[in-house]
Amino acid sequence: MANRKSGMAIPDDYAEVFESLKQRVRQSQTKAMLSVNRELISLYWEIGRQIAQRQDRDGWGKSIVDRLAHDLRAAFPLVKGFSPGNVWRMRAFYLAYQTDQPMALIPWFHNVVIVEKVKNPLERFWYAAKTLEHGWSRAVLTVQIERRLYQREGGAVSNFATSLPNPQSDLAQQSLKDPYLFDFLTLHQDAVERDLENGLVDHIQKFLLELGAGFAFVGRQVHVVVGDDDFFLDLLFYHLKLRCFFVIDLKMRAFTPEDAGKMNFYLSTVDAQMRHADDAPSIGLILCKTQNRVVAEYALRDVAKPIGVAEWQTKIVNSLPPSLKGTLPSIAEIEAEFESEDSP
Repeated sequence: MANRKSGMAIPDDYAEVFESLKQRVRQSQTKAMLSVNRELISLYWEIGRQIAQRQDRDGWGKSIVDRLAHDLRAAFPLVKGFSPGNVWRMRAFYLAYQTDQPMALIPWFHNVVIVEKVKNPLERFWYAAKTLEHGWSRAVLTVQIERRLYQREGGAVSNFATSLPNPQSDLAQQSLKDPYLFDFLTLHQDAVERDLENGLVDHIQKFLLELGAGFAFVGRQVHVVVGDDDFFLDLLFYHLKLRCFFVIDLKMRAFTPEDAGKMNFYLSTVDAQMRHADDAPSIGLILCKTQNRVVAEYALRDVAKPIGVAEWQTKIVNSLPPSLKGTLPSIAEIEAEFESEDSP
């Protein structure tokens, strides 16, 4: 039966057709933007190539390159991007990449950030590919570079190679880091594990960004019952790409072999009580203040369940004297003050 609006009969499937066409328009817009971006990057790369080659062959100096930028701006007054600084970035872009893929698929100023902040060619390609894979904004890309994600990703001690099949073992290893940087937290020297847990949950958006793509928060202090005894999982996540539960156990101390046994028990419980038939085996991550990697490797060697061990780092400050408590702004107040300012 058709609905009527403004005297016209509207087909029953109109909403479905409309949503389908909206999706098609968005896809077309995305393709158009990618095409424009590829052309822009190709143009900038070519300008950079000619400048670099003219410098080598004809000795072009700063005055000529600045003159070129001035003349390009005069010839194309409605086109942005021909400032002297940006033209010099084009030269640096060409020297950084003798080919322009996958850099052609990410925005120009993402490339500027990578070229200016990353010197290793392999690392540059890695950040460009990650930007393309995850759709990072320029701000997120900058944060990931400054937080040394390239060096930290996949660095945790684990037994994934023996406890998970390929390719899930490789994907799981790449989903972990070492160390995890919780520099959005400030803990006192006398902080306990619950303080760390509270801080991570209070800053869940930043915590998820540090964990990486694919993690979905399920809950904290998740209650499970085994043999009439109560147990509580510090943090429980579900990984959308690995299709499995992720149990995180927080430690305010160094890793001990007993921690692996406890995590193995937690994973057995989650697999028995929560895991769906289509889910992959649950994975555990023990986040500790410090670890001896050799001890961790031995502790995990013969454990059947997939477990990773990594350190976490944050700011540790001395506890305030009672007379000063309440007189200084809280972390939330400081963050609110910063967020109220205009971004540069």
